[in-house]
Amino acid sequence: MNKYFLDLGYQPLANKFLKKYKKKQNKYKLKLYFNTKNKLVSISKRIPSEKMFDNKYPYRSSMSLTMRESFKKLSKEIKKKFRPKLMLEIGSNDGALIKNFKKENVIGIEPCKNLARHTKNKGFVTYDNYWNFKLSKKLKSKHGEFDLIYSANTLTHISNLKEVFISIKHLLSKNGILIIEDPSLIECLKKTSYDQFYNEHIYLFSAISLKNILKEFNLEIFDIKNLKTHGGSLRYYIKRKNNKKFNQTLRLKDQFKREFKYGLDKLQTFKNFASKSYKSKIKLINILRKIKRMKKKVLGYGATAKAVTILNYCNINEDLIYNFTDTTPDKINKFMPGKNIKILKYKKKILNKYDYVFLGAWNFKNEILKKEKRFKKRGGKFITHVPYPRLF
Repeated sequence: MNKYFLDLGYQPLANKFLKKYKKKQNKYKLKLYFNTKNKLVSISKRIPSEKMFDNKYPYRSSMSLTMRESFKKLSKEIKKKFRPKLMLEIGSNDGALIKNFKKENVIGIEPCKNLARHTKNKGFVTYDNYWNFKLSKKLKSKHGEFDLIYSANTLTHISNLKEVFISIKHLLSKNGILIIEDPSLIECLKKTSYDQFYNEHIYLFSAISLKNILKEFNLEIFDIKNLKTHGGSLRYYIKRKNNKKFNQTLRLKDQFKREFKYGLDKLQTFKNFASKSYKSKIKLINILRKIKRMKKKVLGYGATAKAVTILNYCNINEDLIYNFTDTTPDKINKFMPGKNIKILKYKKKILNKYDYVFLGAWNFKNEILKKEKRFKKRGGKFITHVPYPRLF
């Protein structure tokens, strides 16, 4: 049923940035599988949530202008189209979405205590617990049912999908709506962005696989939106099957057509992706080695979890990328997991010391290019690996 298609080698926990240079680090074999029955893509090794999502989790969605604008736009849509009296966000992070709602209308779930504090301190009800059925029962007894449940880049981080959806269904009102946002599998394959896979991303949904999973819980997708965030994401709109208020949209039917046409229901498609990923790896290494021979310096821009996968899969060390730079306070002056490349605090002039910039945060490419016009003007070049490794 689960068929192997890609080996990304030994990978560290992608968001465990190191306080000091560390030769020996814990790494885990990361293999990717395709389920021939429900068409779901998943990783091999499951790390307990407590090890990955703790009170030092560094990713903050509010640090990105792109994400803040995306959540602001979504909040307007939710208010206008669904008008929920009570809304729940699973994986509320530092509150980039819920801050757009009145405090009495929204509740957040964020197991990383350092992130949950951001919304708690602003007066939003936030539970710093992991998502499970026990928590859903507690929420129902305290708050009742929810008209809308939202989750972005969180549900695919939880190993037990059955418990995930049973818990959601337990809390969803009769005509309640579930909205899920996650990286798009078809875009991942088109862009050869193997870096979408790391230990936190246990699953990567397609509309096809999610439809198959939801059947068991009498839930169904009725609409879908293609988004530009995170290098291409899908926003799924889900309801109970007996909810006649919303019909399937043409957008959803078109998405299914696209996915079947691309072959997201076939193992061979993923074997082809594996082959392209290996070629991408070799080409990126060759570009960086050529720059090294020219005695030029490369700076990594965006100390992301995606970048951690690239560094460790391609075996890129500090001799090829000297440093990374980032704006996230919890990453500065730390080292990239697995490869010990130091992360420097982002300053406007930092790029002056480097000849090339590798886009670790390639999914924010447009935002970065607007910001770094001076670097481009003086002849600085960017490096990206999507949809194929190149200089531009």
